[in-house]
Amino acid sequence: MKDMAIGDRPPTRYRWVVIGLLFAATAINYVDRQMIGVLKPTLSTEMAWSETDYANIVFWFQAAYAVGYLGFGRIVDLVGARFGYAIAVVIWTIAHMAHGGVHSVTQFAMARFGLGVGESGNFPAGIKAVTEWFPQKERAFAIGLFNAGANIGAIVTPLLVPWLTVAYGWRVAFYATGLFGIIWLIAWLVFYRRPEDHAKMSPEELAYIRQDPADPVQSIGWGRLITVRETWAYAIGKFCIDPIWWFFLFWLPGYLGTRYGLDLLSFGPPLVAIYLLSDLGSVAGGWMSGRLMKAGRSVNAARKLTMLLCACAVLPVFFAQSIDNLWVAVLVIGVATAAHQAFSANLYTLPSDLFPRGAVGSVVGIGGTLGAVGGMAMAKYAGYILDGIGSYTPLFAVAGSAYFVALAAVHILSPRLERINMAIAD
Repeated sequence: MKDMAIGDRPPTRYRWVVIGLLFAATAINYVDRQMIGVLKPTLSTEMAWSETDYANIVFWFQAAYAVGYLGFGRIVDLVGARFGYAIAVVIWTIAHMAHGGVHSVTQFAMARFGLGVGESGNFPAGIKAVTEWFPQKERAFAIGLFNAGANIGAIVTPLLVPWLTVAYGWRVAFYATGLFGIIWLIAWLVFYRRPEDHAKMSPEELAYIRQDPADPVQSIGWGRLITVRETWAYAIGKFCIDPIWWFFLFWLPGYLGTRYGLDLLSFGPPLVAIYLLSDLGSVAGGWMSGRLMKAGRSVNAARKLTMLLCACAVLPVFFAQSIDNLWVAVLVIGVATAAHQAFSANLYTLPSDLFPRGAVGSVVGIGGTLGAVGGMAMAKYAGYILDGIGSYTPLFAVAGSAYFVALAAVHILSPRLERINMAIAD
């Protein structure tokens, strides 16, 4: 029998089961976080929220996310993806279900704070798992696949939550959707191990996963990482683009309701269409850069060309407020969210492209924290603009330009995207 070269496809492909678990967790993560956006009209009416009240609730979620992201990046590097992810899901599921028992803006903000702490562990743990289970040439595609779970969660939420709310009330909706996290946690603990420790792993697949040059796995301290330009290339990129996704996630249902007269039951189909497009973008972005690399392009060229195309695709969202036809607006916003996800899939691969495995979780945590700080600023800005002038145009203007700024920062700080040869911190 012909021997299999390391670069050939292995006979077992358990790494795609891992992606299935990460995809499901990310979908649940986004169901839990997006529920407040879908329920905003209902909760604003029942609790007499102003736009500023709502913005403050979102702000505290982002604040917790910022702190938690930094902490979970470090936790994941220390305890690994398996237990790091489990800790995150336990925290966010408890906090999510606690929403069903709140009665004021302050209590909602407290529940959202707890949710932000737990949910901040999703991407550091997920990217760590991808780094453990995939060679470099497949990571952008793998991250794009599990990141597509965000869009599935965003699709499921406007379909499931309005029905639960109308049938049983919004409090029961929080309790019922919390069950998804409990089920996933059990599956994760049963099925996930590192490749070297997994009974389902064949020697051929392990060799395929480990085909890249070996790098250190020891943890590298934050003090070393914050002195490296490539850390800030990733972090500033996140600072620029994450607030735009949060804006779409938390304010889009309210925008559609205000601009086009939709209600809790009728804005579901437009949101589903937008996030279906987002799903395609998430997968296509990872596929495109991987395809360019297989065609002989460098990592630098493949990632940056893909991100430039995505930035151009977002630009038309600047004119969304002036579009009178609902479905034309859905197309423009959907292309923008798809481009965001494609851009994000490539940006998320930079820590594993540039840093040793022992630093990936920490770099992702630093970037996620800066992204959440940007989200906090965006929340305050959105509340100020909407209560002050009542127009979404300034918000769409920020969205249309942010990706060019992010790409410029990445290119200036890491012109070649060359892998870093770091001495291991004591």
